[in-house]
Amino acid sequence: MAVLMKSRQQIDHLRAAGRIVAETYETLRPHVVPGATTAELDAIAERYIRSQGALPVYKGYGAMRDRKGRLLRPPFPATICVAINDVICHGIPTPKHQLEEGDIIGVDIGATYHGWVGDSCVTFAVGTVDDASRRLLDAALRALELGIQAALPGKHLGDVGAVIQRYAEGEGFSVVREYGGHGVGRSLHEDPFVQHCGDPHTGLLIEPGMVFTVEPMLNAGGPETRLAPDRWAVVTADGSRSAQFEHTLAITDDGPEILTLP
Repeated sequence: MAVLMKSRQQIDHLRAAGRIVAETYETLRPHVVPGATTAELDAIAERYIRSQGALPVYKGYGAMRDRKGRLLRPPFPATICVAINDVICHGIPTPKHQLEEGDIIGVDIGATYHGWVGDSCVTFAVGTVDDASRRLLDAALRALELGIQAALPGKHLGDVGAVIQRYAEGEGFSVVREYGGHGVGRSLHEDPFVQHCGDPHTGLLIEPGMVFTVEPMLNAGGPETRLAPDRWAVVTADGSRSAQFEHTLAITDDGPEILTLP
């Protein structure tokens, strides 16, 4: 594992990218309503990101080929990832999917600004949601907050995962294992991998200069996942709902600084 430490100047660049991502959410928020399509949300996000002199980082990302060069998974075609109800992450926006009253939708946004990446996720309630969905959303947000508070210099990544897992399971939810946080810099995905479960005092030592995301994905049912036929969307294996919130953090001598704030 080769963690690329960031200088204060580089963190300033990452903060500028993160701010654009955060402002994109504020632009989207009034449009996350029953009847809106996920393709419409994607177009709004892309227009705003480009209006700020930034570029969508997910668009064209992640194509996979086998050793003979045959395409196993196409590049991601959109600006945002969407996760409606039982989708955990990486859903593709489409004009065919209209939001309905009572849905929950995770919107993951990444932008590159002057070569530096901002990355965040927010799960929205569409109209009025049932009590079970509201509890899930509140727990996912609180899990993120606790994970951020645990990301202190001198602690370990296992401390971050442990506090998230303990809280989530105590509330009756499960934590997705296969997908987690990651380092952020000039690339969207850098070391380290940040798991949202684990044991205290284990894993990589957290040090000033690290920049990584914390992005717990909580399921109302079990933690098992399934890959959709499009090779992108990840869904809960049991059909239960899932919610995620994410911020990018810079570790400083004084603790974690959230870089993805407006």
